[in-house]
Amino acid sequence: MPLSQTKPDALANIYAKSLYAEAFAAGGRERVEAVQGQFEDLLEMTRTDKTFNEFLASRVIPTTEREEALKKILGGRIDELLLRFVLVVNRKDRLGHIVPIAAAYDQVVQQQFGRVEVDVVTASAIEAQQLASVKSRLGEALGKEVVVHSYTDPTMIGGVKFRIGDQLIDASVQTTLRKIRDQLSTQGDAVVRGKINRIIED
Repeated sequence: MPLSQTKPDALANIYAKSLYAEAFAAGGRERVEAVQGQFEDLLEMTRTDKTFNEFLASRVIPTTEREEALKKILGGRIDELLLRFVLVVNRKDRLGHIVPIAAAYDQVVQQQFGRVEVDVVTASAIEAQQLASVKSRLGEALGKEVVVHSYTDPTMIGGVKFRIGDQLIDASVQTTLRKIRDQLSTQGDAVVRGKINRIIED
């Protein structure tokens, strides 16, 4: 699940703000963004490696034993600041909460730097030029720097879906057809024909 679709809770926000403050104090925006990217890489490990994910979330493994293993696994592979943070979260026995914490950190970074993340979902892969155009238009509309994440959903007939935070803007053909179908059961044929004509003309 993309971070933009993960809802951070109060605990995650506390940890995320603490990490942001440390990263910014240590190296400003550059360090903050480096930590952000490596945090996402760490989460990717949990998504692709079931054993590693279970290792992080396990309540059976003693925190001291897991700390030593984390140092061996992550030492030299991620920012020292992020490693220290992960070890602190481990000592608090909160590693099972790492995804919401990462999502909260992501949100803090976007807010502090005036950015917004947008998930763009299309039926097939969108070309780089089209994606750049979408990014530019969204930036103008939102008045912020836009970070675009492109995803494909083969089940879509066509069109596009945008997810901005918790808001989903569905401009897919499927949704249009579904609305027409619903209107057929509740409205007169003349009204529906008029809507169809407008869609065709657009």
